[in-house]
Amino acid sequence: MKTDERHRRIAEILRERSEVTVDELTVACEASGATIRRDLEVLAGNGVLRRVHGGARSLIGRGENPGYGQRELEDQETKKRIAAAVARLLQEREHVWLDSGSTATEVARALSGKDLTVMPMSMRSLTVLTADEATAGVRPGLLLPGGSLVPGELSFRGPLAESNIRSLRFDTAVVTPCAVDLKDGLLAHDLDDAAVKRAGLESAGRVVVAASASKWDAHARALVSGLARVDVLVTNKIFSAEERAHLDKYSLEVVTV
Repeated sequence: MKTDERHRRIAEILRERSEVTVDELTVACEASGATIRRDLEVLAGNGVLRRVHGGARSLIGRGENPGYGQRELEDQETKKRIAAAVARLLQEREHVWLDSGSTATEVARALSGKDLTVMPMSMRSLTVLTADEATAGVRPGLLLPGGSLVPGELSFRGPLAESNIRSLRFDTAVVTPCAVDLKDGLLAHDLDDAAVKRAGLESAGRVVVAASASKWDAHARALVSGLARVDVLVTNKIFSAEERAHLDKYSLEVVTV
């Protein structure tokens, strides 16, 4: 099993269990104890788990929101498909507001080499958009929001970020909510994140929401916006007839990947 495969497997196990031992992981990952211990140190450093004597403990089991490191390991192929679909929706020379989070980072990768102007809401997306491997001669122009950086997430927050977002007008806002609910709409884990997301979508002529199926089962408390403000929904979720009928009440396009 390759390193990234082991990391994903460990993260999956700690989604289902509060704690796991090194011995159990050696069996699940078909790896040596030394290899698993190195994996756990790396994953702990990335905020995926908490290292304990003889194994690891799930942060989610402690009632904490999944860190960026864990979310980055999950649904990777789905996020790539969603990101590619979002990129296809954007026209050359558009001004784009790009939300933060692991899905947004994948969108940033999909935008490398396109003639756009982008305001990325995280240092992770900014790093992707300025990477040396971006297509030579063509890469998105960048607008930085300012504000404070959230540790771990490396996302921009605060009144300065909100003010700078609202001072501009974007053709498209790409919003990556923490959760989506057919009744309440787009949700975030905290009020600061919700305020930044709200500023982005309210400053754009078109709102594209990128949300994997797992977001529809997630829990978040801070309201960002109702679905009436959404123009395009990009997701891998397969909707029931009842759910589709509810979505049809809003004039939004659903792109299924």
